[in-house]
Amino acid sequence: MKTVNDFNFSGKKALIRVDFNVPLDDQFQVTDATRIEAAKPTIVKILEDGGSCVLMSHLGRPKNKEAEFSLQHIIETASSILGINVKFVSDCIGETAENAVADLKPGEVLLLENLRYYEEETKGDRGFAEKLSKLGDIYVNDAFGTAHRAHASTAIIAKFFPNNKCFGLLMASEILNLKKVLEEPQKPLTAIIGGAKVSSKITVIENILDKVDHLIIGGGMAFTFIKAQGGSIGNSLVEEDKQELALEILALAKEKGVEVHLPVDAVVANSFSEFASTEESPIDNIAEGWMGLDVGSKTNENFAAVIHNSKTILWNGPVGVFEMEPFAKGTISLGNAIAEATKNGAFSLVGGGDSVAAVKQFNLGNKVSYVSTGGGAMLEMLEGKTLPGIAAILE
Repeated sequence: MKTVNDFNFSGKKALIRVDFNVPLDDQFQVTDATRIEAAKPTIVKILEDGGSCVLMSHLGRPKNKEAEFSLQHIIETASSILGINVKFVSDCIGETAENAVADLKPGEVLLLENLRYYEEETKGDRGFAEKLSKLGDIYVNDAFGTAHRAHASTAIIAKFFPNNKCFGLLMASEILNLKKVLEEPQKPLTAIIGGAKVSSKITVIENILDKVDHLIIGGGMAFTFIKAQGGSIGNSLVEEDKQELALEILALAKEKGVEVHLPVDAVVANSFSEFASTEESPIDNIAEGWMGLDVGSKTNENFAAVIHNSKTILWNGPVGVFEMEPFAKGTISLGNAIAEATKNGAFSLVGGGDSVAAVKQFNLGNKVSYVSTGGGAMLEMLEGKTLPGIAAILE
């Protein structure tokens, strides 16, 4: 696996696919710069070699080159994080972009305009990829968040750099850390799968059953399992058409010797609101008119006990509606248990949008082993899929 550490960029222009698809507020200010910070080590390495960096990224899903999706909005934040004045060019292909690149000197950084201003990017157009390829000497993919997309800038462009392509440091560390879970985990390995729906995580669960010793299921999806087993779940979220599937998963887990841990109690509310009346209830006996919005205190104890005995932990998805304070205790308890296990020597990997948001919200980022930057990409790797952005560099 070649990374930027295998190249000397002295006098070279590195064309780097970064993932600067960051959230902006109404004033177009960056509200979370994690992804820009994550790309910094790769950029710094290239600049310290005496090279220059041409950065390409998408932002949002523009339809007609709307100004709100211009990457110009993030220049100030990127410059501040990188400690250098990042230059900007108002196009990503053609004469304007080529002239800006030609003027770039060693030690300088140039950000191209939004790749998705051209529909050819998402279509994986070869001609568009070829135009992009003229903007650098070495192609570096450091955008794990888009590695599962076969887009022009992530998968097709690598064909034009047969011997001059590599992974950035972020991409390499994402791959290595996921391998610690998927290929050589220390046992026991516990996977915590949360979130609202079984349907969105089914292939992940099926793929990891061959690898895990314990599977903790929480969040809204747990109610589909509870109801499938004959429990009363009141007005809790449920996928009626996935109950059979839930039973199949439980049977398959049993067959493979995987211990499945479902919640035994829940914090229930009489409406989906921060100001609802709440109480604890056995999870399989929730009254009509009430809905489970978090796991209960007994479940927190049970889950923590499993986590404390684990050597490798994968966390994907919260176990309650943690965005509302009354229903955050379960996710906080889970996060604290993972942090404690990590402190005692376990390897913990957190990934998927909502769990990453929870880790940030409750300041657990430096208490777990690794926080993945790519939700969809990480899920597809866990599903056992080959990601186009990774395959393109390895070919």
